Amino acid sequence: MYMSDIKSDPKSDKLEASQRLATIRHSVSHIMAQAVTRLFPGTKVAIGPSIENGFYYDFQFPAAADGKAPLVAEDLPAIEAEMKKLIESRQDFVRLELSRDEALKRFAGEPFKQELINDLPANETISIYEQKDAEGKVQWADLCRGPHVQNTREINSAAFKLMNIAGAYWRGDENRPMLTRIYGTAWENPKDLKAYLTFLDEVEKRDHRRVGKEMDLYSIHEEAGAGLIYWHPNGGRMRVAIEDFWRKEHYRNGYEILYTPHIGKSWLWETSGHLGFYKGNMYSPMQIDKQDYIIKPMNCPFHIMIYKTNGRSYRDLPLRWAELGTVYRYERSGVLHGLLRVRGFTQDDAHIFCTPDQMESEILEVLRFSLAIWKVFGFKDIKAYLATKPAESVGAQDRWDAALESLRKAVIAEGLDYEMDEGGGAFYGPKIDLKIKDALGREWQMTTIQFDFNEPERFDMTFVDADGQHKRPYMIHRALLGSLERFFGVLIEHFGGAFPAWIAPEQAAVIPVSEEINDYAKKVLAELKARDIRATAELDNGRLNAKVRDCQNRKIPYMLVVGQREADEGTVSIRLRDGRQLPPMKVAEFVDYAVKKIESRDLEI
Repeated sequence: MYMSDIKSDPKSDKLEASQRLATIRHSVSHIMAQAVTRLFPGTKVAIGPSIENGFYYDFQFPAAADGKAPLVAEDLPAIEAEMKKLIESRQDFVRLELSRDEALKRFAGEPFKQELINDLPANETISIYEQKDAEGKVQWADLCRGPHVQNTREINSAAFKLMNIAGAYWRGDENRPMLTRIYGTAWENPKDLKAYLTFLDEVEKRDHRRVGKEMDLYSIHEEAGAGLIYWHPNGGRMRVAIEDFWRKEHYRNGYEILYTPHIGKSWLWETSGHLGFYKGNMYSPMQIDKQDYIIKPMNCPFHIMIYKTNGRSYRDLPLRWAELGTVYRYERSGVLHGLLRVRGFTQDDAHIFCTPDQMESEILEVLRFSLAIWKVFGFKDIKAYLATKPAESVGAQDRWDAALESLRKAVIAEGLDYEMDEGGGAFYGPKIDLKIKDALGREWQMTTIQFDFNEPERFDMTFVDADGQHKRPYMIHRALLGSLERFFGVLIEHFGGAFPAWIAPEQAAVIPVSEEINDYAKKVLAELKARDIRATAELDNGRLNAKVRDCQNRKIPYMLVVGQREADEGTVSIRLRDGRQLPPMKVAEFVDYAVKKIESRDLEI
């Protein structure tokens, strides 16, 4: 019986479809490895799993005699052609179980397979999958748990594509051999493949690194320090707009804004417990006055120090303290990625100190506030993940249970879909992670709302309750946008650089049709700037169409074209960046229109 003959279970159609696709992809990865070893004799094979949207396989190619790379992107079409031949030859995938000795003998000369076999538990079944031709002859085999399709006829030879080549350390260890990884994608039919490739084209167009360069928003300078962001004037304007909105909304929602140092004595993180759990992501101490100081990886110990400057009463609580605090964490160079994975970033951090009785209401308020902020930025498809107690943790189980239940009640009260993330909490408490979907349907983990049973205890934090007794406050960590850098990267890709007017670095451009109109253009520009509209005037003697095209490439929401008639009538002709036109308006009328769009944070221009 072939996979295509299996009847679906109506209760698990979606899961079965996903499993079928993963099985196809895993099978195609084996076909790719078979093709590679045919075309490049002497190649050693490592591992080749299915992954989201495709598959990969790692290889160790023989060194090229001329010193060139043994495999380049130009080789991929030849591998694809060989794969299609193998698929059309209708080979069977046959599972075979072996003893350890038999497996080691079968893969003699394959060092990576030998290592995998030797590392398997003594009681684990060792299985391989053979690929047999129509005559039953074994054409290729690999160590594998499976599953696979039963015959290559179940694979559409027009529904896969090899995507790119990358380097990968064996078993992810930078001290082990560097292998060549070939990535591919595979689907059930050519239509799905085409849709995916179209999606990738759109992803590439929206890539924040590409758009950031085109719009002159930010840069990274490896020679000056990897993973550190330089905000350019255009990006700076956007950041100011976002930060101003952030601060205003926090004040409206009962928060106070803090500012804390960038370094502190190491005992702060020894006391908090972070040094024991996250030392690998913290930078080494520096000596100041013969004492160890650490550049801060998080802000919470500093907020606690402020809390402890005064005695606190239950009447003072809750305290909602927020900070746009820049922190520094070590990330391996191999995982750094534009704005999305950096070493220095500004958290939109907040800590809430409350009584146990206030816990549920504060969690609900934080969640409500977070969802309201995301809505303003145009993100409405949001899902919650409830992360539970990990293996290494602190705090009594009953406190974990109570906190988790408070998180669950808040999520349900806000009508959010949610999943459990078993063991995904921090060592000091359970949390809610909010994941948003962008314009392309991709999910991003952003907001975190987290309990902390650890630090109030370790720092001996107290408040005087109504009964006159000193008690421990509860502490809630909250990062709403996550970090400004990562949020900025997601925002760029969500809008593809075509930001709502209130965020856009340039909100309007005045474009005179000739130099004779420059004086009027300057007058219009002055009226725009008088109302705090971020505007420029294109006063060079270039052609009108070229000026308009340049402003469209800069994704400026409003382009105000002015000629002699506009100068005589005191009007502007308005082109939108998407090609639409608004009726001509008096300058003051347009200014009122634009200000209303900006102040209301309208997502449409």
